[in-house]
Amino acid sequence: MTDCCEKTVPQSDSSYETFARPVADWQARLTAGLNQSVQAADQTLGHLEEQILQQTRGLERKLLEEAAQKKADQTPPVCPVCGQKLSRRTREHQRTFHTRFGPVRVERMRGWCRRCKQWRYPADQAMGLSDTGGASPSVQEMAALTVSKMPVKEASAVIERLTGVKLPPATLDREARRQGQHADKKRAQLDEQMRTGQGARQMLPPPKEPFTLVIELDAWNIRERDDWGQSAQKRAAGQEPKRWHWTYGGTCFRLDQRVESQGGRARILSRGTVMTRGGVDELREQLFAEAQRHGLAQATKVLVVADGALWIWNIVDDRFSQAQQRLDYYHASQHLWAVAHALHPQDQAAARVWIKPLLKKLKQGRSTSLLNDLHSLAKRLRNKKRQAVESQVSYLENHRQRMDYAAARRAGEPQGSGAIESTCRQYQCRFKRPGQFWSCVGDEGLMCLETFWRNGRWHLLFPHILHGDPRRN
Repeated sequence: MTDCCEKTVPQSDSSYETFARPVADWQARLTAGLNQSVQAADQTLGHLEEQILQQTRGLERKLLEEAAQKKADQTPPVCPVCGQKLSRRTREHQRTFHTRFGPVRVERMRGWCRRCKQWRYPADQAMGLSDTGGASPSVQEMAALTVSKMPVKEASAVIERLTGVKLPPATLDREARRQGQHADKKRAQLDEQMRTGQGARQMLPPPKEPFTLVIELDAWNIRERDDWGQSAQKRAAGQEPKRWHWTYGGTCFRLDQRVESQGGRARILSRGTVMTRGGVDELREQLFAEAQRHGLAQATKVLVVADGALWIWNIVDDRFSQAQQRLDYYHASQHLWAVAHALHPQDQAAARVWIKPLLKKLKQGRSTSLLNDLHSLAKRLRNKKRQAVESQVSYLENHRQRMDYAAARRAGEPQGSGAIESTCRQYQCRFKRPGQFWSCVGDEGLMCLETFWRNGRWHLLFPHILHGDPRRN
């Protein structure tokens, strides 16, 4: 190694070490590899990319290691928690951590905080390494993003292939869980700011024209490890182990941000999403905060679209009592089809003929006439058919004021809750794969990471991202 590579750079020097020989070696290797790929008839642009990536990583690692050491050397000897000046300071405490360029080793100062009664490494806090098991912030982000999208084993292989970073599945799982818990705490902090009137920076800029805020809610099941390993004992005692639990979700968007594609399909340009295993109460608070970010207080009209679940309308009455309510058209038509099948259980063609005029009335918003027809029908029936029809009529009667679909078409408003139903399905693609079991802490953390990503707030979890607007959805 040359003298220039061994020379210690003074703390006040802002320049970096001269990589004369390393750069020359790198350039020679890179040129040779590129020339070989250029001459090879069976190699493509992808081979050229791989050559550059592989030959450059070592140089990047060395540059990062030197920059990290400079940052550690320049970190003030104060407690990162309380700000107290540290005593009993010693240097040259080495630590190696994973980075996107490979392992990097840094020597840090350690000191004793008299106030906290703990040993502190200020440089760890300065570099974003204070609460991690050895992963740099970029590697922390890799773990959070990939594991929230795919199983841990697959994520480990994908990260190694795309970045060269080798993270065993156990390490990746541990880091993703830690990031999920961090995201959960961050979400609670942001929601609390909205509740206390301190979340102005989180809100979307208000539009110049009056707008309608649309809110949709739904739920789906997730499988967890309840009483894991005790199934036989539970069943022997006459208790069936619970495995499936409700996950609750909601979404909100401004109607002026809903457009149609060339094929006539509705597309939402910007919206907020919440998803939680914390129960109905947790969904209510999270959805209320998200609606505030999207202009709940400024909206000329608030519209809630959902199916007929009682918990949904209880949330609406509690947090969105002034909102107009609409029953999802598909769910309403399902209950009409239930009547049709009760009347014609063996004749699908006859059921279609019977239901056609009723579906027309439903689409036209003639709910009173529709319900009168069903009441008259029920009176003419006997026994099981009458009971089946009356149960469906009771459901539709409870939602009489939520079925004006003609008014929805005239206003250009959604008649169904497809936005949240498709969102739930997208979450299920990660959380309902064959053979998967979760814990409540584990699934909540990963759902929280996925929600930060969907809502365009990823940079709030990983500030090293150099772009991003806190108001961006």
